[in-house]
Amino acid sequence: MTSINNNPYSYLGSAYARAGSPQASSAGILLNDADSSGASQGNGATNLTLSEAARARLTDASAQPDFATLTGDMRAALDKAYVAAKVTGPIGADGKTTVDLSSFDRRSLFAVSTNNGGKFSPDEQKAASTELSNRFNDALAPAVATSKLTGNINAVYNAALDYFDGASGEEKATAAWSALHTAVTKGVQATRQDPSKAPTSIANDPVAAYLSGNGDGGTSTPADFSTVAKRVRATLDAQAKAAATAAKNQVFDPLRKTGQQADLTGLDNRSLAAVSLNQDGLFSKQESFAAKQALDARNRASILTALNRSQSTGDPTQLSLGILNTYSSMSAEERQASNWTPTFRDHALANYKSSSHIMAMLRGH
Repeated sequence: MTSINNNPYSYLGSAYARAGSPQASSAGILLNDADSSGASQGNGATNLTLSEAARARLTDASAQPDFATLTGDMRAALDKAYVAAKVTGPIGADGKTTVDLSSFDRRSLFAVSTNNGGKFSPDEQKAASTELSNRFNDALAPAVATSKLTGNINAVYNAALDYFDGASGEEKATAAWSALHTAVTKGVQATRQDPSKAPTSIANDPVAAYLSGNGDGGTSTPADFSTVAKRVRATLDAQAKAAATAAKNQVFDPLRKTGQQADLTGLDNRSLAAVSLNQDGLFSKQESFAAKQALDARNRASILTALNRSQSTGDPTQLSLGILNTYSSMSAEERQASNWTPTFRDHALANYKSSSHIMAMLRGH
Protein backbone atom coordinates (compact mmCIF):
# COMPACT_ATOMS: atom_id res chain seq x y z
CA MET A 1 0.00 0.00 0.00
CA THR A 2 1.10 3.56 -0.62
CA SER A 3 1.46 5.99 2.22
CA ILE A 4 -0.03 9.47 1.84
CA ASN A 5 2.98 11.70 2.39
CA ASN A 6 3.63 15.41 2.22
CA ASN A 7 5.01 16.19 -1.23
CA PRO A 8 6.27 19.45 -2.73
CA TYR A 9 3.71 19.08 -5.56
CA SER A 10 0.67 18.13 -3.47
CA TYR A 11 -0.27 21.68 -2.49
CA LEU A 12 -1.11 22.51 -6.09
CA GLY A 13 -4.39 20.60 -6.03
CA SER A 14 -6.41 23.11 -4.01
CA ALA A 15 -5.05 26.01 -6.04
CA TYR A 16 -6.51 24.86 -9.35
CA ALA A 17 -9.52 26.70 -10.73
CA ARG A 18 -12.41 25.09 -12.60
CA ALA A 19 -13.00 25.28 -16.32
CA GLY A 20 -14.43 23.11 -19.09
CA SER A 21 -12.75 21.13 -21.88
CA PRO A 22 -13.52 17.67 -23.35
CA GLN A 23 -10.97 15.02 -22.43
CA ALA A 24 -11.15 11.25 -22.01
CA SER A 25 -12.36 10.12 -18.60
CA SER A 26 -11.31 6.85 -17.07
CA ALA A 27 -13.87 7.34 -14.31
CA GLY A 28 -16.93 6.63 -16.42
CA ILE A 29 -15.13 3.75 -18.11
CA LEU A 30 -14.19 2.23 -14.79
CA LEU A 31 -17.70 2.70 -13.50
CA ASN A 32 -19.26 0.80 -16.39
CA ASP A 33 -16.55 -1.67 -17.38
CA ALA A 34 -14.33 -2.37 -14.37
CA ASP A 35 -13.33 -6.01 -13.99
CA SER A 36 -12.81 -6.81 -10.34
CA SER A 37 -11.21 -10.17 -11.12
CA GLY A 38 -7.82 -8.47 -11.07
CA ALA A 39 -8.22 -6.99 -7.60
CA SER A 40 -5.20 -7.47 -5.41
CA GLN A 41 -5.56 -9.66 -2.37
CA GLY A 42 -4.36 -9.40 1.20
CA ASN A 43 -2.99 -6.04 2.34
CA GLY A 44 -2.64 -4.40 -1.07
CA ALA A 45 -4.87 -1.59 -2.25
CA THR A 46 -7.72 -2.73 -4.48
CA ASN A 47 -7.01 -2.55 -8.23
CA LEU A 48 -9.55 -2.18 -11.03
CA THR A 49 -8.67 -3.57 -14.46
CA LEU A 50 -10.00 -1.89 -17.58
CA SER A 51 -11.79 -4.12 -20.04
CA GLU A 52 -10.90 -4.21 -23.72
CA ALA A 53 -14.03 -2.25 -24.60
CA ALA A 54 -13.24 0.32 -21.94
CA ARG A 55 -9.74 0.94 -23.25
CA ALA A 56 -11.07 1.19 -26.79
CA ARG A 57 -13.40 4.00 -25.73
CA LEU A 58 -10.46 5.95 -24.32
CA THR A 59 -9.55 6.79 -27.92
CA ASP A 60 -13.11 7.48 -29.04
CA ALA A 61 -13.54 11.26 -29.23
CA SER A 62 -17.32 10.92 -29.16
CA ALA A 63 -17.10 9.25 -25.73
CA GLN A 64 -15.18 12.13 -24.13
CA PRO A 65 -17.41 13.80 -21.53
CA ASP A 66 -17.53 17.39 -20.41
CA PHE A 67 -15.99 18.18 -17.05
CA ALA A 68 -19.26 18.04 -15.12
CA THR A 69 -20.05 14.60 -16.52
CA LEU A 70 -16.54 13.40 -15.82
CA THR A 71 -16.85 14.63 -12.23
CA GLY A 72 -20.06 12.69 -11.71
CA ASP A 73 -18.51 9.58 -13.26
CA MET A 74 -15.52 9.93 -10.96
CA ARG A 75 -17.74 10.23 -7.89
CA ALA A 76 -19.55 7.04 -8.85
CA ALA A 77 -16.34 5.22 -9.76
CA LEU A 78 -14.77 5.98 -6.39
CA ASP A 79 -17.89 4.79 -4.59
CA LYS A 80 -17.77 1.57 -6.57
CA ALA A 81 -14.09 1.12 -5.73
CA TYR A 82 -14.84 1.52 -2.01
CA VAL A 83 -17.54 -1.14 -2.18
CA ALA A 84 -15.15 -3.52 -3.96
CA ALA A 85 -12.46 -2.89 -1.35
CA LYS A 86 -14.96 -3.00 1.55
CA VAL A 87 -13.81 0.40 2.82
CA THR A 88 -15.48 3.76 3.32
CA GLY A 89 -12.77 6.07 1.98
CA PRO A 90 -9.42 6.26 0.19
CA ILE A 91 -7.28 6.46 3.34
CA GLY A 92 -7.31 3.89 6.11
CA ALA A 93 -6.75 4.35 9.82
CA ASP A 94 -3.06 3.59 9.26
CA GLY A 95 -2.74 6.56 6.89
CA LYS A 96 -2.30 4.38 3.82
CA THR A 97 -4.39 4.19 0.69
CA THR A 98 -7.17 1.64 0.57
CA VAL A 99 -7.78 1.79 -3.19
CA ASP A 100 -5.42 2.06 -6.11
CA LEU A 101 -5.91 5.35 -7.97
CA SER A 102 -3.38 4.55 -10.69
CA SER A 103 -6.12 3.35 -13.06
CA PHE A 104 -7.71 6.81 -13.19
CA ASP A 105 -6.56 9.30 -15.79
CA ARG A 106 -4.99 12.62 -14.92
CA ARG A 107 -8.07 14.68 -15.75
CA SER A 108 -10.27 12.58 -13.47
CA LEU A 109 -7.77 12.89 -10.62
CA PHE A 110 -7.60 16.63 -11.23
CA ALA A 111 -11.38 16.82 -10.74
CA VAL A 112 -11.03 15.09 -7.38
CA SER A 113 -7.98 17.05 -6.21
CA THR A 114 -9.77 20.36 -6.87
CA ASN A 115 -13.06 19.11 -5.37
CA ASN A 116 -14.89 19.99 -8.55
CA GLY A 117 -18.60 20.43 -7.89
CA GLY A 118 -18.00 19.95 -4.16
CA LYS A 119 -18.38 16.20 -4.61
CA PHE A 120 -15.21 14.94 -2.92
CA SER A 121 -14.03 14.65 0.67
CA PRO A 122 -10.78 16.15 2.00
CA ASP A 123 -9.28 12.64 2.15
CA GLU A 124 -10.20 12.04 -1.49
CA GLN A 125 -8.68 15.38 -2.50
CA LYS A 126 -5.53 14.52 -0.58
CA ALA A 127 -5.25 11.05 -2.12
CA ALA A 128 -5.79 12.38 -5.64
CA SER A 129 -3.26 15.18 -5.13
CA THR A 130 -0.74 12.66 -3.88
CA GLU A 131 -1.31 10.41 -6.91
CA LEU A 132 -0.80 13.39 -9.23
CA SER A 133 2.31 14.33 -7.30
CA ASN A 134 3.64 10.80 -7.64
CA ARG A 135 3.06 10.94 -11.39
CA PHE A 136 5.03 14.17 -11.62
CA ASN A 137 7.84 12.58 -9.63
CA ASP A 138 7.78 9.47 -11.81
CA ALA A 139 7.94 11.65 -14.92
CA LEU A 140 11.11 13.31 -13.63
CA ALA A 141 12.86 10.33 -12.04
CA PRO A 142 14.29 8.76 -15.24
CA ALA A 143 15.66 12.10 -16.42
CA VAL A 144 17.26 12.69 -13.01
CA ALA A 145 18.98 9.30 -13.23
CA THR A 146 20.14 10.17 -16.74
CA SER A 147 21.44 13.56 -15.63
CA LYS A 148 23.66 11.81 -13.11
CA LEU A 149 25.27 9.95 -16.01
CA THR A 150 25.53 12.90 -18.39
CA GLY A 151 25.72 15.93 -16.13
CA ASN A 152 22.91 17.45 -18.26
CA ILE A 153 20.18 18.93 -16.05
CA ASN A 154 18.33 20.26 -19.10
CA ALA A 155 16.86 16.79 -19.63
CA VAL A 156 15.09 17.05 -16.26
CA TYR A 157 13.48 20.37 -17.15
CA ASN A 158 12.44 18.99 -20.54
CA ALA A 159 10.75 16.06 -18.77
CA ALA A 160 8.91 18.50 -16.49
CA LEU A 161 7.83 20.60 -19.47
CA ASP A 162 6.49 17.51 -21.23
CA TYR A 163 4.52 16.65 -18.10
CA PHE A 164 2.87 20.07 -17.82
CA ASP A 165 2.22 20.25 -21.56
CA GLY A 166 0.27 17.00 -21.15
CA ALA A 167 -2.27 18.59 -18.81
CA SER A 168 -5.98 18.82 -19.60
CA GLY A 169 -7.66 22.06 -20.64
CA GLU A 170 -9.08 22.51 -17.16
CA GLU A 171 -5.67 22.20 -15.56
CA LYS A 172 -4.07 24.56 -18.08
CA ALA A 173 -6.73 27.17 -17.31
CA THR A 174 -5.51 27.55 -13.73
CA ALA A 175 -3.13 30.12 -12.32
CA ALA A 176 -1.17 27.34 -10.63
CA TRP A 177 -0.49 25.54 -13.92
CA SER A 178 0.50 28.81 -15.59
CA ALA A 179 2.97 29.66 -12.83
CA LEU A 180 4.53 26.20 -12.90
CA HIS A 181 4.70 26.06 -16.69
CA THR A 182 6.34 29.48 -16.78
CA ALA A 183 8.90 28.39 -14.18
CA VAL A 184 9.74 25.18 -16.02
CA THR A 185 10.03 27.01 -19.34
CA LYS A 186 12.51 29.39 -17.76
CA GLY A 187 14.39 26.38 -16.42
CA VAL A 188 14.54 24.81 -19.88
CA GLN A 189 15.94 28.03 -21.32
CA ALA A 190 18.48 28.48 -18.54
CA THR A 191 19.76 24.92 -18.66
CA ARG A 192 19.94 25.03 -22.45
CA GLN A 193 22.53 27.75 -22.02
CA ASP A 194 24.39 25.81 -19.33
CA PRO A 195 23.20 22.17 -19.04
CA SER A 196 25.63 21.45 -16.22
CA LYS A 197 24.08 23.88 -13.74
CA ALA A 198 20.63 23.81 -12.15
CA PRO A 199 19.08 27.31 -11.85
CA THR A 200 18.45 28.47 -8.31
CA SER A 201 16.46 31.69 -8.60
CA ILE A 202 13.31 30.70 -10.52
CA ALA A 203 10.11 31.34 -8.58
CA ASN A 204 7.66 28.41 -8.25
CA ASP A 205 10.20 25.99 -9.76
CA PRO A 206 8.79 22.46 -9.22
CA VAL A 207 11.96 20.85 -10.55
CA ALA A 208 14.07 22.55 -7.89
CA ALA A 209 11.53 21.43 -5.27
CA TYR A 210 11.70 17.87 -6.58
CA LEU A 211 15.50 17.80 -6.65
CA SER A 212 15.73 19.11 -3.11
CA GLY A 213 13.93 16.03 -1.81
CA ASN A 214 14.49 13.46 -4.54
CA GLY A 215 17.98 14.15 -5.81
CA ASP A 216 18.68 10.47 -6.24
CA GLY A 217 15.87 10.15 -8.78
CA GLY A 218 14.20 7.43 -6.76
CA THR A 219 10.50 6.63 -6.92
CA SER A 220 8.16 4.58 -4.80
CA THR A 221 9.06 0.97 -4.12
CA PRO A 222 7.67 -1.24 -6.90
CA ALA A 223 5.40 -4.17 -6.18
CA ASP A 224 6.91 -7.62 -5.74
CA PHE A 225 7.54 -9.11 -9.19
CA SER A 226 5.66 -12.31 -8.40
CA THR A 227 2.68 -10.23 -7.33
CA VAL A 228 2.82 -8.36 -10.64
CA ALA A 229 2.81 -11.68 -12.50
CA LYS A 230 -0.21 -12.94 -10.56
CA ARG A 231 -2.15 -9.77 -11.32
CA VAL A 232 -1.41 -10.10 -15.03
CA ARG A 233 -2.44 -13.75 -14.91
CA ALA A 234 -5.78 -12.69 -13.43
CA THR A 235 -6.22 -10.03 -16.12
CA LEU A 236 -5.51 -12.46 -18.96
CA ASP A 237 -7.76 -15.07 -17.39
CA ALA A 238 -10.58 -12.52 -17.28
CA GLN A 239 -10.05 -11.78 -20.97
CA ALA A 240 -10.08 -15.50 -21.76
CA LYS A 241 -13.34 -15.88 -19.82
CA ALA A 242 -14.89 -13.02 -21.78
CA ALA A 243 -13.77 -14.63 -25.03
CA ALA A 244 -15.27 -17.97 -24.00
CA THR A 245 -18.54 -16.26 -23.15
CA ALA A 246 -18.57 -14.93 -26.72
CA ALA A 247 -17.82 -18.47 -27.98
CA LYS A 248 -14.34 -17.47 -29.10
CA ASN A 249 -10.82 -18.61 -28.31
CA GLN A 250 -8.35 -16.13 -26.91
CA VAL A 251 -5.45 -15.71 -29.37
CA PHE A 252 -2.14 -13.87 -29.22
CA ASP A 253 -1.12 -13.87 -32.89
CA PRO A 254 -2.22 -10.62 -34.62
CA LEU A 255 -2.25 -12.49 -37.94
CA ARG A 256 -4.95 -14.86 -36.75
CA LYS A 257 -8.24 -14.19 -38.53
CA THR A 258 -10.34 -16.07 -36.01
CA GLY A 259 -10.63 -15.89 -32.24
CA GLN A 260 -10.53 -12.91 -29.89
CA GLN A 261 -7.20 -11.12 -29.72
CA ALA A 262 -5.73 -10.76 -26.25
CA ASP A 263 -5.44 -7.10 -25.29
CA LEU A 264 -2.06 -6.21 -23.82
CA THR A 265 -2.40 -2.47 -24.28
CA GLY A 266 -3.59 -1.92 -20.71
CA LEU A 267 -0.50 -3.60 -19.20
CA ASP A 268 2.42 -1.47 -18.11
CA ASN A 269 5.95 -2.37 -19.18
CA ARG A 270 6.82 -4.17 -15.96
CA SER A 271 3.74 -6.35 -16.34
CA LEU A 272 4.76 -7.19 -19.91
CA ALA A 273 8.22 -8.08 -18.60
CA ALA A 274 6.62 -10.43 -16.06
CA VAL A 275 4.82 -12.28 -18.84
CA SER A 276 7.86 -12.27 -21.12
CA LEU A 277 10.29 -13.59 -18.50
CA ASN A 278 7.70 -16.00 -17.02
CA GLN A 279 9.79 -16.57 -13.94
CA ASP A 280 6.97 -18.29 -12.04
CA GLY A 281 5.79 -20.40 -14.96
CA LEU A 282 2.34 -18.80 -15.02
CA PHE A 283 2.20 -18.06 -18.75
CA SER A 284 2.18 -20.02 -22.00
CA LYS A 285 4.85 -19.67 -24.68
CA GLN A 286 2.36 -17.76 -26.82
CA GLU A 287 1.62 -15.30 -24.02
CA SER A 288 5.31 -14.75 -23.29
CA PHE A 289 6.15 -14.24 -26.95
CA ALA A 290 3.30 -11.75 -27.41
CA ALA A 291 4.37 -9.80 -24.32
CA LYS A 292 7.96 -9.64 -25.57
CA GLN A 293 6.76 -8.34 -28.93
CA ALA A 294 4.62 -5.68 -27.25
CA LEU A 295 7.46 -4.59 -24.97
CA ASP A 296 9.91 -4.35 -27.88
CA ALA A 297 7.40 -2.28 -29.85
CA ARG A 298 7.10 0.21 -27.00
CA ASN A 299 10.88 0.49 -26.73
CA ARG A 300 11.14 1.12 -30.46
CA ALA A 301 8.48 3.82 -30.14
CA SER A 302 10.46 5.54 -27.38
CA ILE A 303 13.59 5.53 -29.53
CA LEU A 304 11.62 6.93 -32.47
CA THR A 305 10.27 9.72 -30.26
CA ALA A 306 13.83 10.60 -29.24
CA LEU A 307 14.94 10.52 -32.86
CA ASN A 308 12.11 12.84 -33.88
CA ARG A 309 13.01 15.26 -31.09
CA SER A 310 16.64 15.17 -32.22
CA GLN A 311 15.62 15.99 -35.78
CA SER A 312 13.10 18.68 -34.88
CA THR A 313 15.51 20.49 -32.54
CA GLY A 314 18.63 19.96 -34.62
CA ASP A 315 20.29 18.59 -31.48
CA PRO A 316 21.85 15.14 -32.07
CA THR A 317 22.30 14.62 -28.33
CA GLN A 318 18.52 14.26 -27.91
CA LEU A 319 18.58 10.77 -29.42
CA SER A 320 21.11 9.48 -26.88
CA LEU A 321 19.35 11.31 -24.07
CA GLY A 322 16.06 9.72 -25.04
CA ILE A 323 17.59 6.26 -25.04
CA LEU A 324 19.23 6.90 -21.67
CA ASN A 325 15.94 8.18 -20.23
CA THR A 326 14.15 5.05 -21.40
CA TYR A 327 16.88 2.90 -19.85
CA SER A 328 16.65 4.83 -16.58
CA SER A 329 12.86 4.43 -16.48
CA MET A 330 13.08 0.63 -16.76
CA SER A 331 13.00 -1.76 -13.85
CA ALA A 332 15.68 -4.44 -13.68
CA GLU A 333 13.15 -6.95 -15.00
CA GLU A 334 12.23 -4.75 -17.97
CA ARG A 335 15.89 -4.39 -18.89
CA GLN A 336 16.36 -8.12 -18.69
CA ALA A 337 13.31 -8.81 -20.84
CA SER A 338 14.35 -6.17 -23.39
CA ASN A 339 18.05 -7.08 -23.29
CA TRP A 340 18.96 -3.50 -22.53
CA THR A 341 22.26 -4.21 -20.81
CA PRO A 342 24.68 -1.85 -19.03
CA THR A 343 26.88 -2.17 -22.10
CA PHE A 344 24.04 -0.85 -24.25
CA ARG A 345 23.60 2.04 -21.81
CA ASP A 346 27.32 2.79 -21.90
CA HIS A 347 27.27 2.94 -25.70
CA ALA A 348 24.41 5.45 -25.58
CA LEU A 349 26.31 7.47 -22.99
CA ALA A 350 29.45 7.47 -25.14
CA ASN A 351 27.40 8.65 -28.12
CA TYR A 352 25.92 11.42 -26.02
CA LYS A 353 29.35 12.61 -24.90
CA SER A 354 30.81 12.57 -28.40
CA SER A 355 27.77 14.41 -29.82
CA SER A 356 27.95 16.97 -27.00
CA HIS A 357 31.64 17.54 -27.69
CA ILE A 358 31.01 18.11 -31.40
CA MET A 359 28.13 20.48 -30.69
CA ALA A 360 30.30 22.45 -28.25
CA MET A 361 32.99 22.76 -30.92
CA LEU A 362 30.45 24.06 -33.43
CA ARG A 363 29.18 26.63 -30.91
CA GLY A 364 32.75 27.71 -30.20
CA HIS A 365 32.56 26.70 -26.54
